Amino acid sequence: MFRAVFRLSSTGARSLVRSRPAISAPLASRCYSHGTVETDEEFDARWVTYFSKPDIDAWELRKGMNTLIGYDLVPEAKIVDSALRACRRLNDMASAIRILEAVKDKAGPHKDIYPYLIQELQPTLSELGISTPEQLGIDKL
Repeated sequence: MFRAVFRLSSTGARSLVRSRPAISAPLASRCYSHGTVETDEEFDARWVTYFSKPDIDAWELRKGMNTLIGYDLVPEAKIVDSALRACRRLNDMASAIRILEAVKDKAGPHKDIYPYLIQELQPTLSELGISTPEQLGIDKL
């Protein structure tokens, strides 16, 4: 009887002492660096081309801006310029204001980025007749 108790207690103690399994599965690792790296100029050209499509519709405009704003960057002035021109082609001034608000939001705590973009976009805004959120007074709401 003592032999049975000793045998059960020794296997129980062994299972408590052994903290790792005897056989460990290899970890799966993936290498994602096999693709091409897009340069900043190629990125800008891709988005300018996207917003410059003559047959772009309102859904594609919103989808493109949603995707662009989802990136960890503030879009360049030429990308925002082409997006604003797409808004004008669609006669969608509300989307143009939303784009400017989104760019201001993406600038975040960097207070010098948004005024720079507005300065760069001022000729386009004047040409297209688009007011900024500050000119409309909706930035204080």
